[in-house]
Amino acid sequence: MPSLAPRLAVDLSSPLIRVVDGALGGPMRCGSGGTPTGALVDGRVLDPAAVGGALRQLLARTEIIENRALITASDALATFRVIRLPQSASEQNVSAAVARELPLDPQRMSIRWVDVPTEEDERRIYAVAWDRALINNVSEAARIAGLDPAAVDLKSACVARAAPESACVVVDLMSDPAEIVLIDRNLAQVWHSFRFAVKPGEDVATALTGPLKSVLRFYKRHRDASFDTAAPILINAEQSLPSASAFALNHAVGHPVTQLPPPRRVPSDVRYATYLACIGLLMRRNA
Repeated sequence: MPSLAPRLAVDLSSPLIRVVDGALGGPMRCGSGGTPTGALVDGRVLDPAAVGGALRQLLARTEIIENRALITASDALATFRVIRLPQSASEQNVSAAVARELPLDPQRMSIRWVDVPTEEDERRIYAVAWDRALINNVSEAARIAGLDPAAVDLKSACVARAAPESACVVVDLMSDPAEIVLIDRNLAQVWHSFRFAVKPGEDVATALTGPLKSVLRFYKRHRDASFDTAAPILINAEQSLPSASAFALNHAVGHPVTQLPPPRRVPSDVRYATYLACIGLLMRRNA
């Protein structure tokens, strides 16, 4: 497969900004940098000027001159649903189903939905509702940095593109706060954030068991009881999970546990654990 044209991906989902300029199968220029205290908290850009200034400095330091950018934002700014309907469902049926699933304040929230290609005999709809003011802050920070925000994507969607399995659970310990994305049929189905802290003498598995059980229980009870127990738990972290911890976590949640492998066609010198969301953005087909 030939390389796609180089693009700039910017991750504004946590206080540590990440940028990747390049294309899958080609060279990539990467960089990361912090934001001023209180400027970007729990995925929310509270001070666009401060975040934009930090991003501008990071781009200069990384020697990136591309100004058209794809942006990833935290799922804390939005709500999404994957809705499965009969193949015969009309646009009116879809609109009604989206309204039932996302009954939100239209004065504050925007809603958009798209058909997702599937070989199954159904219409699969990905619907997302976002807080206009919070998303506008993300775009404004990018503009202050001198960028043209061509598209803003949720981090969960980016992680789902980069995941190596059609059904899996990605635990992102590189994010602040940590995040869990449950992926099924190649789509993010559940997103959950949590404070990851290992107490002295506590095993990593103990700190992860509660959040993982909560996500799996929710999905199997409310969305799809048939989620395969063979679907792996993939840990995204700079350091591999100790084998004893992986075994304990496997025993606790009933799913195999392993380190997230490198996404395909990403250069070996790229710290993919750090830049996972950016890599998922570069996999986006449009914009």
